[in-house]
Amino acid sequence: MASTVTVGQTYALVADLPLQIESYSVAPLSATMGVEGERVRRTTLVRLSGAGEEGIGEDATPVEEDQLAFQEAAPTLPVAGDWTLDSFSSHLAALDLYPTPPAHDRLRSFRRWAFESAALDLALRQVGRSLADVLGREARPLTFVNSIHLPDPPSFEPIRERLELFPALRFKLDPTPGWDDRLIAEIAETGAVDTADLKSQYPPPFGQPADPRLCEAVVRAFPNAWIEDPAITPETRPVLEPHMDRVTWDGVLWSIADIERLEVRPRAINIKPVRFGTVQTLFGVYDYCAANEIAMYGGGFGELGVGRHQIQYLASLFHPDTPNDVAPSDYNLPKLEPTLATSPLTEVPARTGFRWA
Repeated sequence: MASTVTVGQTYALVADLPLQIESYSVAPLSATMGVEGERVRRTTLVRLSGAGEEGIGEDATPVEEDQLAFQEAAPTLPVAGDWTLDSFSSHLAALDLYPTPPAHDRLRSFRRWAFESAALDLALRQVGRSLADVLGREARPLTFVNSIHLPDPPSFEPIRERLELFPALRFKLDPTPGWDDRLIAEIAETGAVDTADLKSQYPPPFGQPADPRLCEAVVRAFPNAWIEDPAITPETRPVLEPHMDRVTWDGVLWSIADIERLEVRPRAINIKPVRFGTVQTLFGVYDYCAANEIAMYGGGFGELGVGRHQIQYLASLFHPDTPNDVAPSDYNLPKLEPTLATSPLTEVPARTGFRWA
């Protein structure tokens, strides 16, 4: 049966929410991340205030220098006024949210999402309703996976340690050319891999080039896993073609048009709100995927605060039963505490706003 969902119908439920903004402020967050504690992650909270309420979003721009420049800049952006959510979004489109140009121009969507999500939170709080209520959706128990990048040289130890703590834990892993046959076999034997992210659709220095050997080893070792962001080249195409129903995309998706440009319509895609940038674009992607029977699983970008909670909230409303890469932020720490929440996550939305209770 054809879907009756039309693109735009979900955004229409929030577009006309009234929004009163008096001021904004920012606050830094930081944490040591990675299985070996090899890097410091910095993000920035964006707080919009008005009518006695506060809305919060999180800028997950992945470049430290861009974060520090934002945190050190004076709050001079002209955001105060009486708006609707939609008119404020149009206003944001005309502003330069970066005090210094970002490392990559497309990263502008990350900060745009911080302001848009804060505005959605504030508008909902000002009208005394929750996002779930306004959308007419129920927040359901949320399935999540732990996304980790193995150390260099690659070792099975981080996976073993995590499975000892949480035997039912599932993973989204980033295979690299350093994965030899023995390591791949050890990982495959766990049966715990839901997604293998080849990261070949990220720009340098974040991505990795096509590796036909690795590609073939991954599709053979993990026959039930999603294969995310492979490079399709003359060398990898023969390997991937029998498995195209398992190929999913992330790094190339910034809009509906990007989904439509894919060579083969995917069975599933990775939904990263920070990439889509605006509430309108994100909600349009939800509608498009529902109309075209494309499954979705959520993706994060190292959020440390409310931004992680918000992508969990969205996943619980739109795709709760898929391998969502939205585990609680502490799953990104070098060592896990045995008290961490396990999948499925059973958080409850706050009575008002775009946040957990």
